[in-house]
Amino acid sequence: LRVIVGGWFLQNRAALFLEAQVSVMSYRYLFGPVPSRRFGRSLGVDLVPAKTCSFNCPFCEVGETTVSTLERAEYVPTDAVIDEIRQWLEQDGAADVITLAGSGEPTLHSRFGEIIDAIRASCEIPIVLLTNSSMLHLPEVQEAAAKASIVKGSLSAWDEASFRRVNHPAAGLALASIVDGLREFRACFSGQLWIEVFIMRGVNNDPAGVAKIAALVETLAPDVVQLNTVVRPPACGSTEAVEREALEALAPLFTPPAEIIARFESGQSTARPSDVTVQQIEAMLERRPCTLGDIAGACDIDADTAQRLVHALEAAGTIHPVERSDGTYYATGQP
Repeated sequence: LRVIVGGWFLQNRAALFLEAQVSVMSYRYLFGPVPSRRFGRSLGVDLVPAKTCSFNCPFCEVGETTVSTLERAEYVPTDAVIDEIRQWLEQDGAADVITLAGSGEPTLHSRFGEIIDAIRASCEIPIVLLTNSSMLHLPEVQEAAAKASIVKGSLSAWDEASFRRVNHPAAGLALASIVDGLREFRACFSGQLWIEVFIMRGVNNDPAGVAKIAALVETLAPDVVQLNTVVRPPACGSTEAVEREALEALAPLFTPPAEIIARFESGQSTARPSDVTVQQIEAMLERRPCTLGDIAGACDIDADTAQRLVHALEAAGTIHPVERSDGTYYATGQP
């Protein structure tokens, strides 16, 4: 009998592992906390359906834009998002930041400012808004965004032609309005403004062009400037990263000098391993591919535990590995 039961367990342990996790609450609009190379462990708040965005950047780790739009609307129900945040705070509440980000451009959500208000009323965790800067020319977006602790905007082009190569914007969107919007927002925002510049080989990595980006960025008086390049699998498979040495050579062009975003390393903050479930990891991978190291770092678990969770999801057919030159990433969907 012991042999029979033992054999059955070995054949069905992945299913048992998955079943053992389903009692923990899963969320529709929250994901993570996930590993952020910028902010540590970040609880993500997803405010638009995948992938609703004003850009269709070839480097995007979420994938190609399926709904290209400049229309602001209540894409997901505000009250339901706020309810999930309150539930998460009651059940967990361990994160370095709460980040409005996810499957597209969060400022397209017409009531994102109310969500920031609700978070502020419920906890003291800093709130980060990750935006591509495309909607900051609108006064109502500036007012709502100014409620965040940190706003991380993007500016990776120096003229209209480079803007279209880098970001593939929705019809009607011009670089001039983005730069003007960032300047206006800086004037009314008392929090920290971070600017990310995304560099791709053969697209916008020419030092002369990057110097022009740096000149625009300087007029925004940012608190932090960060250089980024392709790390996770991008929307367009032909998109190529720039070497760290090249980014280091470009960093002094910026004021303040740009930081090179390093890989997230585990052990930076306080997760609770007992709360880690395969559902949470699957939700994280739905938004962005991650390595085992990313998963372990986000959940503050050891590599063996992360491996077991990933193997359970692989056995269930819900995730698959993606091989890249810099390692193995795991993603949802079809391989």
